[in-house]
Amino acid sequence: MSPADRNDPTSLFKAAQAGDRVSLARLLSLVERGGAPSRVTAVLAYQAKLTAYTVGITGAPGAGKSTLVDQLIAIARASDQVGVLAIDPSSPFSGGAILGDRVRMQNHALDDGVFIRSMATRGQLGGLAVAVPDAVRVLSAAGFPMVLIETVGVGQQEVSIASAADTTVVVVNPGWGDSIQANKAGLMEIADLFVINKADRPGAPETRRDLEQMLDLTDLDDLDGWRPPVVETVASAGDGCDQLWDAVGRHRAHLTERGLLDERRRRRLEREFRQILVARVEQRIDSSQFGEVLAEVTKALAAGDIDPYEAADRMLIDIANHEARIDDDSSA
Repeated sequence: MSPADRNDPTSLFKAAQAGDRVSLARLLSLVERGGAPSRVTAVLAYQAKLTAYTVGITGAPGAGKSTLVDQLIAIARASDQVGVLAIDPSSPFSGGAILGDRVRMQNHALDDGVFIRSMATRGQLGGLAVAVPDAVRVLSAAGFPMVLIETVGVGQQEVSIASAADTTVVVVNPGWGDSIQANKAGLMEIADLFVINKADRPGAPETRRDLEQMLDLTDLDDLDGWRPPVVETVASAGDGCDQLWDAVGRHRAHLTERGLLDERRRRRLEREFRQILVARVEQRIDSSQFGEVLAEVTKALAAGDIDPYEAADRMLIDIANHEARIDDDSSA
């Protein structure tokens, strides 16, 4: 590949489809960075119309998610190629990330059928909420029919990323909290499966009881007729991981048999569109051409001359007028 092709999304895309893992890594870097090359890459991946089955694994830091994913890679790899996106927290100052998840998965580093990519939260257009679906589509186009997405932490960002998966696994540990806390936890709303990892520790039966009681109070109609199973694992020893993967397979079959998988993906695509739309508007507002207007509106807002709703209306009107002037100039 020539030096020029190494930065050309179209050339990289063709090479990645042919099995070049270096080109695939570069494509994912383009997706992460955002900008025009990212958009070209996203369009190419979308046009490929290949959709990998995605499994999101999320939960509190220290729950053993990376070790669990390491075990699941080995199980899934027996059937086909596997892609992994490990979402790492990044510094709000430097943008750097620890990338510790990838370190724990080095057992598969020499397997060409496994591709592991760490992605850091760097704040590009739309953030990871947009970058992750694009990355999944790139991996799909490169021949990976299964993609595991591991997120770090339990904040809103992690919830939104995990809920972008076809099957979402929520990992908890023994002693995770009483039933009242379980009912209040936002993660419970997105879980298709629950995993009690480190189940050899004290408190595992109580944690299972809390989860089962919570599920007893849940209307299964709200969950598309699926009651999330609770699976106990000891990922460090591999215990229970086969049962977990079987549960993922049962959920996939449930979605497919009821025609829910396509509907779930359609809703996900709608959310992605809205996120991109909102990000585009934010990008316009923050651009230099609207800097003066933004400063004036902010000043009036701080002085109490206008309320936040009127401030928003003024910005939107100014954007609309700017777009109208551009259209007039181009048609003249």
